[in-house]
Amino acid sequence: MTITDVSAEAASRPALAPAAALFHGLGDSTRLALLRRLAEGEARVVDLVAELGLAQSTVSAHLVCPRDCGLVDSRPRGRASVYSLTHPELLDLLATAESLLAATGKAVVLCAGFGGARAELRPTTTPETTRDEKSTR
Repeated sequence: MTITDVSAEAASRPALAPAAALFHGLGDSTRLALLRRLAEGEARVVDLVAELGLAQSTVSAHLVCPRDCGLVDSRPRGRASVYSLTHPELLDLLATAESLLAATGKAVVLCAGFGGARAELRPTTTPETTRDEKSTR
């Protein structure tokens, strides 16, 4: 069964949970940058650090998610690990996403529901304001 051919009954939260987890994992700009770079070919963490201008700890931490999901694999080379994409279908998914973004223009970026620019305008609750609000009640 695929996402696109499920009935309304089968499209329950449990049935869609794996797809939601996949998209959640892809929902981070750092992970997307790493995956796009790995789409060009395998790389060591040190290569990814230099090419993407990220800290080593950031690269290593963000590779855990796609590796645990089976999207990225690593193999030892000397004292380093070399990372690569495991499923070329991921490139199709990313290309489709880019096509959809081109078709919608800035609508997705501005969508408050997806954490875009409008979301920044929503009031946020911090632990300090929550304590202050509770103490004034």
